[in-house]
Amino acid sequence: MEMLSTYSTIAIDGGGTRCRLALTYRGQSFFVETGSSNISSDFNLACREIVAGLRRLSDASGRSLEELSTLPSFLGLAGAVGEKTCSRLSEALPLEHCLIQDDRSTALRGALGVSDGAIAHCGTGSFLASQIHGHPRIIGGWGAVLGDEASAQWLGRRALTLALNTADKLLAASDLTEHLLDRFEDPAGIVEFAAQASPAAFGKLAPSIAEHAEQGDTLAIELMQSGAHYLATSLEKIGWKPGLTLCLTGGLGPQYAPYLPNAMQSCLTAPQGDPLEGAKQLAQEYAKQLARAGKLKEHI
Repeated sequence: MEMLSTYSTIAIDGGGTRCRLALTYRGQSFFVETGSSNISSDFNLACREIVAGLRRLSDASGRSLEELSTLPSFLGLAGAVGEKTCSRLSEALPLEHCLIQDDRSTALRGALGVSDGAIAHCGTGSFLASQIHGHPRIIGGWGAVLGDEASAQWLGRRALTLALNTADKLLAASDLTEHLLDRFEDPAGIVEFAAQASPAAFGKLAPSIAEHAEQGDTLAIELMQSGAHYLATSLEKIGWKPGLTLCLTGGLGPQYAPYLPNAMQSCLTAPQGDPLEGAKQLAQEYAKQLARAGKLKEHI
């Protein structure tokens, strides 16, 4: 759902795989994309990718970086889970007015706007959120080490574990596990990969797992069912009820649809917009707050 822009703003949606930046300036829109920007996984890399994106916005719009730095900027970033980290990033970026939140808020706003409902977001990471009578509740998203159940990286890790279990003759092999053992040549190759793989690298295995499940692979189906069970039980705990809108977002999220309970499947609705659209809306709200406080030099 596109929102009428009143203020010139910068909106940023950054995740473990990519960072997307949108500039709204005097009725014109500009968009660029850079790489991974999870500020908990790699703070310095995230800073570089965001700054690189700001420079690309400057080139695309013909406006100087100094001018762009004065615009209200909303950043929804993976890994922005604490005030200390957000403050550190704010000090490191060339932005005069910036509001930093984690990327869960942008995905929720983008998917539901201001309507009631719930979302299950499964990309490189994962989280769940509900919005009921204007009150949001967000859970999960604690990263690859401590959480992100049902995410792409979670799915990739679990599939590799199953592949090693089949190599140990603890499980009967399947097309999926044979595919993974062939891909990495042998169990030692899997261990070597896992020792240095990023969450995004694990996540790249998820499409193949979902595809094998669609083809009837028993172990792949069990993995998808396990992820869907986590989503279903957690959504109910944060207030989802039959009849309430449910959106599956992220690159992997929609793949879980066939494995959810029938009551949830019947309530699945396409998101109103993506996380970047959510960031745009939140950037406008932030700009209005600054304007009311007399902190903006320009109003369009």
